Amino acid sequence: MTFQPTIDRTDNNTIYAPPLMTHQFPSLSPEQKKALSDIAQKIVAPGKGILAADESTGTMGKRLQKINVENNEENRRYFRDLLFSSDPSISNSVGGVIFFHETLYQKSDSGKLFPQVIKDKGIVVGIKVDKGTAALNGTDGETTTQGLDGLSERCAQYKKDGCDFAKWRCVLKISNSCPSALAIHENANVLARYASICQQNGLVPIVEPEILPDGDHDLQRCQYVTEKVLAAVYKALSDHHVYLEGTLLKPNMVTAGHSCPTKYTPQQVGMATVIALRRTVPAAVAGICFLSGGQSEEEASLNLNAINQVPLSRPWKLTFSYGRALQASALAAWQGKAANKKAAQEAFCTRAKINGLAAKGEYKPTGSADQASTQSLYTASYVY
Repeated sequence: MTFQPTIDRTDNNTIYAPPLMTHQFPSLSPEQKKALSDIAQKIVAPGKGILAADESTGTMGKRLQKINVENNEENRRYFRDLLFSSDPSISNSVGGVIFFHETLYQKSDSGKLFPQVIKDKGIVVGIKVDKGTAALNGTDGETTTQGLDGLSERCAQYKKDGCDFAKWRCVLKISNSCPSALAIHENANVLARYASICQQNGLVPIVEPEILPDGDHDLQRCQYVTEKVLAAVYKALSDHHVYLEGTLLKPNMVTAGHSCPTKYTPQQVGMATVIALRRTVPAAVAGICFLSGGQSEEEASLNLNAINQVPLSRPWKLTFSYGRALQASALAAWQGKAANKKAAQEAFCTRAKINGLAAKGEYKPTGSADQASTQSLYTASYVY
């Protein structure tokens, strides 16, 4: 690289200044950047969001237990097949599906690998790549997320096996002493390192710094913490030279703690959420796909709709990446019975369409939401 000299006119000494550029050693080629950006934009095309079907074996067991279904591989496969083989029109609302490792290599009833079932509908395949949380010593029960060792090799293999994006979840909590500066800094750096490794291997990273809804904190406290966490995350992403146009953010909505006595409206949640994002998330980020964080299906849809109706400039797509809030009604309709498959698929498609409308601020509730869609999905200290 040649530096162009500039002349200091005062004493005629030559001062060498580096040329203007993002950083001295670019890590991605223009072709790699375009590929990542295209994938990210496809996932969050207008009215589309993400189905998070990446529950671990243990978490899936808890879901099945609620409907008295045994947690075995065939039952897990059957329920995922039920979702993935829904009517092709689902692709109007779902732009991406996050898989768990086991699911990526399973087949549909028709004998086709699940990634191909999804791709045939024009939906992008993603994969959860973190290895779960680990305790941060010297903190009040705070954690970091494991899985950086061998991540590049895993990403390369997943790319070969049909994946185009990945997900990594970090967890923070709100209490009198949390989140600590250590937890914020550590999790931000882990997310940035993960994102960088993903992009090197052609995967769009979903960056997920989840602030748990546990506690009795109010809306303002959650907004303040969300801003501090997201500011740290984007500082770290910048430090690690992550290409923001080829990333997606998966944050919590700004909501009060589950035990907060004050109940806030979707409009209040929407305004607090958008303000927090405007203060911290660069406009270059392709899209923001909210996690549902234990909200009921209907609550998650109403809040997403309100977020998209906030009368402030919103430079990103604001959409969903829901697990429980896309599957609860389908599970309740299925009950582990093959005869209920069609009803379960219809329940899933209905909720996906509602969230597709909410992602455009166009959802008009009818007031006839059923019991399954209004039931709280909150779990204390939720783990996947």
